[in-house]
Amino acid sequence: MDSQAEDFEQPELPYQVRIENFEGPLDLLLHLIKKNEINIYDIPVAMIARQYLEYLEAMEELNLNVAGDFLVMAATLLQIKSKMLLPVDETSDDDEEGPDPREELVRRLLEYKGFKEAARQLDDQEKVWREIFWREQALLVEAAVEEDLSLENVSLFDLVDALKGVLERNPGSKLIEIAPDNLTVRERMNLILEILEGKDSVSFAALFEGSSHRLVVVVTFLALLELMRLRVARVFQAETFGSILVSRMFSLVPDPAELDDVDMEWRGT
Repeated sequence: MDSQAEDFEQPELPYQVRIENFEGPLDLLLHLIKKNEINIYDIPVAMIARQYLEYLEAMEELNLNVAGDFLVMAATLLQIKSKMLLPVDETSDDDEEGPDPREELVRRLLEYKGFKEAARQLDDQEKVWREIFWREQALLVEAAVEEDLSLENVSLFDLVDALKGVLERNPGSKLIEIAPDNLTVRERMNLILEILEGKDSVSFAALFEGSSHRLVVVVTFLALLELMRLRVARVFQAETFGSILVSRMFSLVPDPAELDDVDMEWRGT
């Protein structure tokens, strides 16, 4: 990276998104296991712990509020890693090895994964029932509003990966360009809605076209998360490992009262 960019001090954004509204620490572990194509029964804890901490660091840089549960899991991974590094007691007469330090973690992951799969199957069944049983149009609209489609088959950590790709494509020299004096999450939310207007969907990367400054990219990302939290926008993949797409959810518009909470302004110094 350009030395000037390294010396550039990024002002702190006052606005944060609480990521537990989307995903938890077990979701991050399952994401890493899937991403690295790892056998859940034989987790390489040293590698997973390193990548887990890298994600926490990346999320903090993106001004995502990392909850205490994520830090507890980080400590748990490091504890398991340290136990696995302990030498085997060769003086012991017991031929059997002690319990695998990963056993409890694997049990929790399998249990959580089972709950998520059951919830997905129930959601799929509900969609089938909606198609079979006729309802009043008003009830259909109400059900659509209540349905949480904000993350569908894309996780928050898939979005973080995609955003890292957007940031890496920005030349280092552009990171020190002067950002707008006033940069608000609300303004970027309106911009995203304008981009989505009249379109079935747009690519995730398209939301950041023309945004060369790192802070503009980050605030746009926060704005997208807010639209998802408010169930105004959703992200999905049309096919497995395909491009991440973004679309509006029906004709919903943000509640002005909820927008007041995100109408925070960043001022360059």
